[in-house]
Amino acid sequence: MAVYYNDADPEACAWLRELVAAGLLPAGEVDERSILEVEPADLLGFAQCHFFAGIGGWPYALRLAGVAEDLSVWTGSPPCQPFSQAGQRKGQDDDRHLAPAFLRLVAACRPKLVFGEQVASAAVLGKVGGTARTA
Repeated sequence: MAVYYNDADPEACAWLRELVAAGLLPAGEVDERSILEVEPADLLGFAQCHFFAGIGGWPYALRLAGVAEDLSVWTGSPPCQPFSQAGQRKGQDDDRHLAPAFLRLVAACRPKLVFGEQVASAAVLGKVGGTARTA
């Protein structure tokens, strides 16, 4: 399998599986574990890895753009609640600040391309680096 999907929301994972089964997303493995539980060795053999995969927006966009499914591309859209107006704006003190966990995996596995996004206020409330939560 060339594609790995990760999201801790069981409903999002069920939807990803439906989209894969319907051929709308590339075939791959859907992992429901928290990103905090994912280790670099778990990602061996996958060309594309999509973290916080939600409803598959990133892999769908890559497919529409004609990106080959065997190209080493990772995507991540960590939760925005620690930084957004809709959340409590606790920044790095929020348990949902999971960008460091994503960046830890990126640093360990060194994919060729990485796409990510975060709300603009993340720059005001703190860097995305640092230590990932362990609980």
